[in-house]
Amino acid sequence: MARNNSQDNEFDPEMERILHEHFDAEDPEFLSPSDPWEWLQSRMEEQDTPSVISRFLGGLMPPGRFRVSPAFAGAAAAVVAVAVVATVWAVSGNGGPDSSGGMASLPPTEAPAESSLSTVLSPSSAESGPEESAIQDLPPAFSTGMHGSVPTSMPQPTPAPQLAMEEMEEEPAADTHRAAPTLLPYASQAPAAAASDSAGSGRSALLAGPAGTGSQPPDTTFRDYQRQPLVAASEDNVSTFSLDTDRTSFQLALNWARVGYDIDPDSVRAEEWLNAFNYDYDPPSRADEFAVTSDLFPHPLDEGKRLARITFQAPELVIDRPLNVTLVLDASGSMAGGNRVDIARQAAESIRQSLRPNDRISVVHFTDYVIDRYTVEPTHPSDDRAVSSIAWLQPHGSTNVQAGLNLGVRLAAQVRDQRPDAYNYVILMSDGVANVDATDPFAILETAYDPDASNPLRLITIGVGINNYNDPLLEQLAQHGNGWYRYLDSVEQAQATFTRENWLALSTPFADQTRAQVTWDASAVERWRIIGYENRVTADENFTQDRKEFAEIYSGAATTVLYEIELADSAGPSGSIPLGSVELRWVDPDSGNSRGQVESLSGDASAEFGGEDGALAHFGAVVALAADLYGSLTGPGDEASEDVFLGLAQLAEQLRSLDGELGRLDSYSDFQLVLDNMTEFVEGLLPPSSRSGYSR
Repeated sequence: MARNNSQDNEFDPEMERILHEHFDAEDPEFLSPSDPWEWLQSRMEEQDTPSVISRFLGGLMPPGRFRVSPAFAGAAAAVVAVAVVATVWAVSGNGGPDSSGGMASLPPTEAPAESSLSTVLSPSSAESGPEESAIQDLPPAFSTGMHGSVPTSMPQPTPAPQLAMEEMEEEPAADTHRAAPTLLPYASQAPAAAASDSAGSGRSALLAGPAGTGSQPPDTTFRDYQRQPLVAASEDNVSTFSLDTDRTSFQLALNWARVGYDIDPDSVRAEEWLNAFNYDYDPPSRADEFAVTSDLFPHPLDEGKRLARITFQAPELVIDRPLNVTLVLDASGSMAGGNRVDIARQAAESIRQSLRPNDRISVVHFTDYVIDRYTVEPTHPSDDRAVSSIAWLQPHGSTNVQAGLNLGVRLAAQVRDQRPDAYNYVILMSDGVANVDATDPFAILETAYDPDASNPLRLITIGVGINNYNDPLLEQLAQHGNGWYRYLDSVEQAQATFTRENWLALSTPFADQTRAQVTWDASAVERWRIIGYENRVTADENFTQDRKEFAEIYSGAATTVLYEIELADSAGPSGSIPLGSVELRWVDPDSGNSRGQVESLSGDASAEFGGEDGALAHFGAVVALAADLYGSLTGPGDEASEDVFLGLAQLAEQLRSLDGELGRLDSYSDFQLVLDNMTEFVEGLLPPSSRSGYSR
């Protein structure tokens, strides 16, 4: 396509204006080139686009209707060229070109950090440059259709080409992690893994206020769950909840604090903060039940209350049962931000490498549709098709989570039918920004429904990214999809989380659909309140039902639950007090049979935090109460802000007192960073009069 440079032609300036408008309308990050005609001409010479042209012209010019004028034909050709360029741009995952022929930079972020994208390029991509290699060096189709035949010979995997940091980065990358902290589960460097109907970040105005160090990451979505109230045991002495095992909420907060963002109170789920850390509980004496313990401790913020702690420790299992794993990888354009694709690719590859020869793996890539060429039907983990598909994960297009999960579930169900003795996992890696077809987690799960409860497909969601991140979608998909939810903030954490040892533990279920019901003795407990678990609390009558939203507990997992309680006067100031009982119910993953366990609850009313075990218990109490307080913030001018600030400052002082016992642990200093971030933020919300110390 040649540009007409004649001075008397009035069509070119108008078309150039239209082209600029079209570029700008394609995508907010798709910056129009300074000279679109020259760039379009170079692109048309490089690309073979007859099918795109024929389809586009077919839509523009219906046969037999009218003859197309030369001017309209020129306009149509220009629009076709724009469509071709947009298609090429989407496939390559790149931004728009700049005036020098390179790629336009994406908008800068508030806290830019060094990119961690892979620097490994194949010889061909290194010679042609990242922009050309992204378009020209695509591997051959992996299949001829959704379930078509697969070529027997495959090229060696080539990592996706690196783009310059300033061209790809749209969010700050987290600091490099230090050595694995002792408090955290397994070997990962950070924690791996009546509700309001309001969705989205309900406190954007709050986070845009006079906070201290940072601001809210743009386009993040969280759900505000209301705190549980104090309940009189004489009116209701039963507490029923799903035995949560997620740890994502704290990892999100830690990543935000590390890059200088203020933590969104809506993102805080206190039970996930509490359970992000390892408290060294003793294992159960039997391999078919939980170890359950109970304690009473002083309330760090209220002398009139006690903290009742109930712990549940699952046994470590060694089960030589094969795995069927289906990776559903988000290849949409939003994954271009920061190092999301690098993290997802490394996590997927680490999982693949952790699998054994008798396991099976499938791979699905999705944008606004499933990319058939990268689909790998169930195969051996060492199959070159799986290796190459993971290596070629690249961002382009919109986000149709529903399409990706629909195919992932079909492939997982297919291999389950062939291998009924295996555990079955569907693993979604995404930023959760669904914007095509169903975008609600329940609507997505409705079409990806798995009817086989006896040998379920377990949906694991792995979140990546800071900006443009949808937490409720990923959290609810996992909760109602028979699985669990984790957040990864770096390539290193992806490697550590999915080492062979860790992944084999995470993929070995001990209990499905696990829930607990605490019954308080009203003669000993006057009032009670569970800390956190707001979106895990369920009606008491649901306790007897096997439901998918109840928690999946994997091998060796520990769960801690804290209650604020007020003891009755008859309980006495000291000595062991019978507090009530707790009943557990779950489904055995191997047999599909329902199981149960009942334990008595008690505690010493005069107990104090003491010794190393006491230091860990005190640490957990500080973590849970800090999260609970901070999550209670509602907006600017919140009358409770001063109370929240004073409570956080008091907890920060108690945390410092634990430095001698726990200061050597990375997780201790990580939480200290998070607590300082929250305290400074809430202090910034206080009215000047409350901070000055002077009278009016």
